[in-house]
Amino acid sequence: MARPTPSPKLVLALTDLIVVALAAFTASALHGAEAVSSGVPGRATILTLIALPAWALAFSHQRLYNIRFLGRRIDEVRRLFDATLIGTASVVGVSYLNGRVLSRSEAMALFASAFVLLMIEREGARRIFASLRARGDLLRPAVIVGSGPEACEIAGMLHSDPTTGYRVVGFLDDSPTEMEPLPGLPVLGRPEQACSALAGVRGGSVIVTPGALTLEGTNRLVRKLLEQGLHVELSPNLRDIAAKRLVVHPVGRFPLVYLEPVQRNGWRATAKRLFDIVGGALGLLATAPLLGAAAVAIKLDSAGQVLFRQQRLGRDGRVIRILKLRTMVADAEDRLEAIIDLNEADGPLFKLRDDPRVTRVGRFLRRASIDELPQLWNVLRGEMSLVGPRPALPREAELWDDQTAQRLRVNPGLTGMWQVNGRSETSFEDYSRLDLYYVDNWSLLCDLTILLKTVPVVLARRGAA
Repeated sequence: MARPTPSPKLVLALTDLIVVALAAFTASALHGAEAVSSGVPGRATILTLIALPAWALAFSHQRLYNIRFLGRRIDEVRRLFDATLIGTASVVGVSYLNGRVLSRSEAMALFASAFVLLMIEREGARRIFASLRARGDLLRPAVIVGSGPEACEIAGMLHSDPTTGYRVVGFLDDSPTEMEPLPGLPVLGRPEQACSALAGVRGGSVIVTPGALTLEGTNRLVRKLLEQGLHVELSPNLRDIAAKRLVVHPVGRFPLVYLEPVQRNGWRATAKRLFDIVGGALGLLATAPLLGAAAVAIKLDSAGQVLFRQQRLGRDGRVIRILKLRTMVADAEDRLEAIIDLNEADGPLFKLRDDPRVTRVGRFLRRASIDELPQLWNVLRGEMSLVGPRPALPREAELWDDQTAQRLRVNPGLTGMWQVNGRSETSFEDYSRLDLYYVDNWSLLCDLTILLKTVPVVLARRGAA
């Protein structure tokens, strides 16, 4: 007989409480080493163990046992902060009731230890869950109401990225057809047959897409599904909007989704520019020896100038000249016509994995992303930013629609979402989508996150040309 698999939520809850106990011991050690060295548990440790049920309630109240939040790092960190604050307050309350009042420094040490250790634990849990989902475990079965373009797009996205936590089994539509909207995902019946489509499945999801049903039909179906224990999720006909910008705002009988505007001006713009200046200056100073060595290697390897200047589109469509270390032969542009038919990229970009124009040194510089370091000078000049959309070629703009052209509202970046999501392996369409997502959802925290993600991507040379 197979041994039952423990609930992921239960495992996560127990791990949380173990980490809290460890954090309390750490706080005691930081505040009073003599208690630890003598083998006597510190006061913070004893009181935290007494207050563990309150910590568990705080985690539950903040919905930290909802497995779906593991995929939303920023939202989870905010909820974790609130839960740790509540948990620490509960320890202080228990200490007061027991006449063993914690000092302010003890409480602060407990809060800091718990928050840091819980973030580390949750990051590990997030990676484990992502790995399990990638191999097909811990996925929630889901059916999609509707079979139109948006329904197919949602299904395709969930099917191609199992880390989202869903396993799509098919579609439900008022006009069922024998044809499969997507290969392997048939229309299973009408919307009211959702329960039979998910028969025997505990905690299955039904995703309702816009236009699939009338307003009255949607309300009737939602009530029926909820009564039968299924999870119901409604698509608001939006895409590429960061979760932090979405706020459910009920007005009368209608739930509306409010979109927080992106703030790019004022102190945020000043902070971003200061960050660029400091980061650009420090970057140039730190990489000066590397750039010098690269310049010598380029000169010894092939004839031509060390720096390559290329026209790109800056903010508001202004033409700028970005700097790169030369990685190709001096007459690379003249040789392009002879190999243009070998282009492996879509759109106006030219990419060839084994481009014969790339020099030996240039190939190394590209794989290590050293060739782009001179663009730190463009950052200092205010023509580029450390983080932003990919610097676009002027000929690319000819293929843009009005929506894609919105990427020119900000400075292009030395790194960006394209850099941490595939780099040279990313298609032209995905380039544009990622850049537009960045522009529409920009924040200082977003910039910092991308910079931190860029380091391991560059060191591992993932997606480098």
